[in-house]
Amino acid sequence: MFAVVLVGGFGTRLRPLTNAVPKPLLPLGQRTILEWMMVHLARGGVTDAVLALGFKPEPFLAAFPDRTCAGVRLHFAIEDSPLDTAGAIGFAARFAGIDGTFIVVNGDILTDVDYASLVRFHQQRGLEGTLHLIPVDDVTQFGVVEVDDSSRVTRFVEKPQPHETTSRFVNAGTYVLEASVLDRIPVGQPLSIERVVFPAMVADGQLAALPTEDYWIDTGRPETYLKANLDLIDGSRSLMLASVAAQAHLDASAVVTHSVNGDACDVGDGAIVIDSVLLPGAHVGPGAKVERSLVMGRVNAGASVVSCVIGKDGIVEAGATLTDVKIP
Repeated sequence: MFAVVLVGGFGTRLRPLTNAVPKPLLPLGQRTILEWMMVHLARGGVTDAVLALGFKPEPFLAAFPDRTCAGVRLHFAIEDSPLDTAGAIGFAARFAGIDGTFIVVNGDILTDVDYASLVRFHQQRGLEGTLHLIPVDDVTQFGVVEVDDSSRVTRFVEKPQPHETTSRFVNAGTYVLEASVLDRIPVGQPLSIERVVFPAMVADGQLAALPTEDYWIDTGRPETYLKANLDLIDGSRSLMLASVAAQAHLDASAVVTHSVNGDACDVGDGAIVIDSVLLPGAHVGPGAKVERSLVMGRVNAGASVVSCVIGKDGIVEAGATLTDVKIP
């Protein structure tokens, strides 16, 4: 089975980390976001994945020189210009010659949904498409999906007030589609699947939805990317990973608590790291303190950073005290 993975975005919300690395290739624990996605897709029966690329395709080509990831064969569909979500799906699917049922996933979404069960549900309904839905506590911040007793989507309600809908489920960014959906997507034209294609499918009674309460997170913001990493070490997921990479160096006198430490990161004597992610190559100097932060660059001796994002070229000068800033 094929999957189309939308990874062509600019990653603006995670800058400056994404100045150096495309968002799907950022580490999550000791693997990348994209690798985790492929692991779960493979478990769900996916054999081939088409990466819908646009911005910075070269790092993806370099990261997978044998064109495989977690046992999944990779195909690279590179857009000449941005095509929005439906346009990118259509371009990638046609590029790979997809002519049957396929999965679509957004490249910044992580979920433990059972893809094989989602596909079976879709096939049992016999419609053109199926959405994966997740529940939210505050519907006023999302586009809500309403579903009837036969699992057909009946309406989308954008950021409703509580009295405007009884649904608490939202689009989780994973879809199962039939190749016939491609007939709804003009070749080479930018088009949104959420705003144009799905409403048209609802009008034709051709869109189903499956709500689940599986783990789900959008890794595209600093606070959620941080949480996604920490979830892998604190028991929030069905798996537990080592918090310290094999090639990381933590001084014996450093205090590192509830944090992920990537390869070749260096934590100096007396340093304190709490609730943070040190990406590969990060440096935390002697006596420095890092809390609730993402560090790819350098935090020099005696500095303190709280809720900060330090990019690859970012340097926090010795003794500096920073809160809620991005460098550079």
